[in-house]
Amino acid sequence: MKIRSDFILPELKYKRILLKVSGEALAGDAHRGLDFTIVNELCKSIKTCVDMGVQIGLVIGAGNFWRGVKDGADKMQRSHADSMGMLGTVMNAIAVADALNRHGMDARVLSAVEMNKFAEYFTRDLAERYLNEGKVVLFAAGTGNPYFSTDTGAVLRGVEIEADAVLMAKNVDAIYSADPAKDPTAVRYSRLTYGEVLAKNLKATDITAMALAMDNDMTMVCFGLNEENSIVRVVRGEEIGTTVKKSFLRRNTQ
Repeated sequence: MKIRSDFILPELKYKRILLKVSGEALAGDAHRGLDFTIVNELCKSIKTCVDMGVQIGLVIGAGNFWRGVKDGADKMQRSHADSMGMLGTVMNAIAVADALNRHGMDARVLSAVEMNKFAEYFTRDLAERYLNEGKVVLFAAGTGNPYFSTDTGAVLRGVEIEADAVLMAKNVDAIYSADPAKDPTAVRYSRLTYGEVLAKNLKATDITAMALAMDNDMTMVCFGLNEENSIVRVVRGEEIGTTVKKSFLRRNTQ
């Protein structure tokens, strides 16, 4: 994810994006908490995009602190476990907003759950105003409801702010037919339709997020956060990772 000074690509393809970053990706080798080397590299990439004129909404997962479904499974009531996950996203958003400010950007945290001492309460109009003012807007606390993942929350916010695309920055560099770490024969896809993702039951995001994106004709790009210049390359039009749309003019799914 390091930025090269000689990095040159064509004009912007996406001028307003919803960027989703997994919490695990920010934890580094420790797999828990925050690795600020990674956080700072993320901020450098975001600043490069902001300086190019990209408007950025940002959602960060909470897997580096708590995953409601995984960590709370069979141990506590699901709604309570998911509430803890929402709080984890607020913690991540506050930390990354602080880092963004240190890199010279104006960042605001908007929470789906009211917590006025820590974040502003989300409304679509407030988010729109901040984006148009050039601020990076961090959307925290998911959808504000249990049983919804942060991927679904990211797509929802992307639809609400009328983003050109939802960018899913993950630990894996694309969508595969199986887990490439476990199956060396897994097929890597560069383009998929939403229908294909759902029909093949591909584990790119949860089904609710995919269906919401499909229903609203939202372009989604799934790629590796740690690839060099990955975020910048996507917004400038380079086809890395996997692009998911309702349909493509040319068929090229692998």
